[in-house]
Amino acid sequence: MTSPVSHPRDPLHGITLESILNQLVQRHGWSEMGRRINIRCFQFNPTVKSSLTFLRKTPWARQRVEDWFIAEQLHNKNKINPPNHDYQTQGTSRRAGRQDR
Repeated sequence: MTSPVSHPRDPLHGITLESILNQLVQRHGWSEMGRRINIRCFQFNPTVKSSLTFLRKTPWARQRVEDWFIAEQLHNKNKINPPNHDYQTQGTSRRAGRQDR
């Protein structure tokens, strides 16, 4: 599966709801999804098809699933490319240039 092209204003650009759902199920499983988002289609006899039907008809539930997916994407992106906070480079510590008196 190729990764979709990033869109500056829409992090879900090119990603289908089915793809989002499948990735979350693969990572977390139905029981964790049902625990985090309290909807019956995740808790009782869950299937991708029934969940897609419900999420397409229920905007608040779809929004929660998409928000969870985006939050994970941002978390994973920061995990792979952590910000460089190494301000202290070699030889620049406060004690580096001091001599004992």
